[in-house]
Amino acid sequence: MLTDFIGQQMQQCEVHAGQQEVKLSRQLYLALKKAIQNLIVRTGERLPSSRAMAMDLGLARNTVMSALSQLEAEGYLETRQGSGTYVRYKISGHSIGNRPSPKSDCVGEVPQAISGRGALLLRQAVADEVEVQPFTQGMPDFSPFPLSLWQKLQNKHWRLSYADMLDYNATGGFMPLKRAIAQYLRMHRNMVLEDDQVLVTTGTQQSLHLCATLLADPGDKVWVEDPLYWGAAQTFRASGLQLQGVSTDAQGLNFSQADPLPDARMVYVTPSHQYPTGGVLALDRRHALLQRCRDMRAWILEDDYDSEFRFSGPPVSSMHGLDVHGRVFYMGTFSKALYPGIKMAYLVVPKPWVHSFKRAHYDLNRPGLIHQQVAMAEFIELGHFHRTIRSARQHYAARRQALLQALAPCLHSQASISGAEQGLHLCVHLPHHIDDVALANWAKTHGLTVRALSRYAVTRHDLRGLVIGYGYAPLPAIRKDGPLLASMIMRALGARM
Repeated sequence: MLTDFIGQQMQQCEVHAGQQEVKLSRQLYLALKKAIQNLIVRTGERLPSSRAMAMDLGLARNTVMSALSQLEAEGYLETRQGSGTYVRYKISGHSIGNRPSPKSDCVGEVPQAISGRGALLLRQAVADEVEVQPFTQGMPDFSPFPLSLWQKLQNKHWRLSYADMLDYNATGGFMPLKRAIAQYLRMHRNMVLEDDQVLVTTGTQQSLHLCATLLADPGDKVWVEDPLYWGAAQTFRASGLQLQGVSTDAQGLNFSQADPLPDARMVYVTPSHQYPTGGVLALDRRHALLQRCRDMRAWILEDDYDSEFRFSGPPVSSMHGLDVHGRVFYMGTFSKALYPGIKMAYLVVPKPWVHSFKRAHYDLNRPGLIHQQVAMAEFIELGHFHRTIRSARQHYAARRQALLQALAPCLHSQASISGAEQGLHLCVHLPHHIDDVALANWAKTHGLTVRALSRYAVTRHDLRGLVIGYGYAPLPAIRKDGPLLASMIMRALGARM
């Protein structure tokens, strides 16, 4: 009976796992645990020997022993010398048989007792649908990044074996790196700041979470751009904040002092290159937003995610450079400039907040990876970062131009492009009758990864288009697949022309 139950559970676990491979020892462990919880084997009952179980199930004995060892380590089983393996009578003072049995332990299922916030987060999870990725099939191309040089720098500092590289860091990051970042921001983003105002984080998501935690309480409102960067939306929702969408246009966040918008605790903006449409927040709107936030005592979260890649005209200055009242929290990242998996970013906080953010960062995140920060500091100080940016800008400019040329035939009164002046993606705007989700799915069947603009909306219903990433797509693939994408757009438009 036990063997039959285990066999059935292992088969079900394979089905539920889908594409995710589950080791046989893990499958056996899950099946045995469920047998114990469902009283298929009762408290104090002796299990078959590992040799017998392996023969009955057609498994290697080491596979069986691995599963049994894990269950014993977790307190489900006990081994009695010279006697065998038995189901333990009690765990944490309660009989295992009295515990409620979960619906399933297989990979990929959502627990029934998930929190309300967790359920909301999972219902609204959209990363696989709206994260801008290469629009062509195949592996991303990270050729602009000098990987061998980066590996040499990291290996060099590992060999030096600094003791503090192995510990947590309570100072907000490796000071030489903070100094290098601050110097870069002074020179290239027109910012006035002290070195210690820089906190090194693992990404913009962590920076946003710190701000949401320290600057707002659950239930507070946060103004966000509509359409919106999906990662910010998920972070704010997970923090219990209410999103107040504010429409954007070619000049960025579109509001006036007379707008009947409710006061908010924070305002999240991407002023240098609105995500995902690419608009640049106009100077008059920047000043108006700074004044509005001062009046309602709100904080501005400026996400400057791809300022390194401006292809036409001079770089757009940061909002932080206009702030004279210390209301702007500035976020930048190395993920766009170098490679996504580097997981290194920075948050610039107003001086009165430095101590509080350092303490919260340490308590919540236990920051580390100092060896990587040491390597990054040297990477910047020796000029490699600037050289990498220049090289990457040339690569990305060529890819951008190839994509624009490929899309040119489908652009007319019904379709237009925005956001191509900067960054690693652009946005094709389409008329309201086009089903952009269906169009994106159609492109996917041809191996093209594009995103529906409507999926980025907060409350708007007038957004239709495609968000197309080109930064990590190889140039030959863009030249090959770009015309295919253009033809698909033209066919979609032609259906109503």
